[in-house]
Amino acid sequence: MDSLIVRAAEIDDINQVVSMYEWLFAPPGARPAQWDAGRAAAALRHAVASDGAVVLVATAGEEFVGFCTGYDDILSVRFGRRVWVEDLAAHPDRRSLGIGKRLLDEAKDWARGRGATHLELDSAETRAAAHRFYEREQPSWRSICFGWELYPGKGPSAPADYLA
Repeated sequence: MDSLIVRAAEIDDINQVVSMYEWLFAPPGARPAQWDAGRAAAALRHAVASDGAVVLVATAGEEFVGFCTGYDDILSVRFGRRVWVEDLAAHPDRRSLGIGKRLLDEAKDWARGRGATHLELDSAETRAAAHRFYEREQPSWRSICFGWELYPGKGPSAPADYLA
């Protein structure tokens, strides 16, 4: 993809980036119950303005064809500085054209430039196509990630109406 440009997102890109999250919600993904586009836009504005985060966008001509968010927020006792890729997606009609690779490579470069020793991400077990891509990128290791949803002030689990 010759005309592909990967760059740091700007504030004017935020609405476009929010709309690209729909790609992550399509099967085998799912829309988080607490998803709110306004909150997402605010979080992206914060990330774009932050020294400790990067929002990358990939464009082909005028079309947005991918995005990646990375956060430099873990200073591990065992491993040193780690950067976490939170979201990485390519346009569904443009997958396997090198967009994800370019975004991941740029995230790695950003992390290295900050002195990170590791770049990590997790991926839902249902995302077999994404896993094939990550395997082609020769990760240093694989692991299993476990997660718990936390509901502030609601105890160990939220009542059914918490997300309503």
